[in-house]
Amino acid sequence: MTTPLYDFRSLAPVERHQLAFQNFDALAPGEAFELINDHEPRGLLMQFGMRHPDSFSWRVLDAQPGAWHIRIGRLKAGEAPTAAPADGSCGCGGCGG
Repeated sequence: MTTPLYDFRSLAPVERHQLAFQNFDALAPGEAFELINDHEPRGLLMQFGMRHPDSFSWRVLDAQPGAWHIRIGRLKAGEAPTAAPADGSCGCGGCGG
């Protein structure tokens, strides 16, 4: 199955979070979608943590200026959530923070 990819860069900021949650709500356990955003979506990550604690995964696939590529998944029952790095960095391993 192909993972859907959504480019949020052309959307108004107010629409981005709404679309992310709509896509997440449509996922079955074990499925994921990817998004591209023009900045690091830390606010979205915090909202996912509040709305869906212990039921989502978040992985930074690439972090370039103007193009953050994120994979968001719905966890299967009993699957461990992806923890954010304790140092507060984004977790991409390449952006330095």
